[in-house]
Amino acid sequence: VQLQASGGGLVQAGGSLRLSCVASGLTFSSYAMGWFRQAPGKEHEFVAAISGSADSTYYADSVKPRFTIARDNAKNTVYLQLNSLKPEDTAVYYCAAVQRPSNIVVVTASWYKYWGQGTLVTVSS
Repeated sequence: VQLQASGGGLVQAGGSLRLSCVASGLTFSSYAMGWFRQAPGKEHEFVAAISGSADSTYYADSVKPRFTIARDNAKNTVYLQLNSLKPEDTAVYYCAAVQRPSNIVVVTASWYKYWGQGTLVTVSS
């Protein structure tokens, strides 16, 4: 299984980015997907999660309603739309996958089995 995250970059506060994570080597619709982030000097933080069927989503309070998670099972891809970005959103963003029933979201990092390599988002003030 491989997860390839992309879409990070440098953006001014108030701007937007869309992160993508392409999965291979798995039956994508059978996997709950999540996004996490780690800022310099801080712990790993949950951002958003989506069920395999895309019927259920969950967000950290710190990113509601600015971020939106979505998935395209035909493309084996999960997305994270980041709007109204703040300097405190600066972090490396990671996607993760774990096999679960199609209506289940997973918010706990230790429950995820597969992780992508991360993509850096830098928000300037």
